[in-house]
Amino acid sequence: MSKCVAAGRHHSEAKGISMFIIYIIVTIVTVAANVFAAVVDFRHPQWVVDNITRWGGSQSWLFTLGALKAAGALGLMIGIGVAAATGLVLFFVGAIVVVTRARWYSHLPWPATYLFLAVASLVLRLAV
Repeated sequence: MSKCVAAGRHHSEAKGISMFIIYIIVTIVTVAANVFAAVVDFRHPQWVVDNITRWGGSQSWLFTLGALKAAGALGLMIGIGVAAATGLVLFFVGAIVVVTRARWYSHLPWPATYLFLAVASLVLRLAV
């Protein structure tokens, strides 16, 4: 094998390892963010109850919303990353629609950040 071919293969392997490390880091951050959000939903703090009410929802939805976030985080942790990340992407697209319909634009950065993390986890999972 020529030195050029060997060097090219080594570069390709290093790139693959780097992408995998980035995927792991982004996925850990996505999991942590969604676990945090789920715990907040499960605890029903008044500011969350106020927000969901203003968006046209009910406090009774918080357990289900938290469970969906927790399920997405669990799915990312146990290795069903494509399905879990896709679910989280759909969830946070829905959250952005809800916040936009309520015309509470100052709250868009929150679901947008979670959406960004879910999309990044999905794209990176498909790339590695």
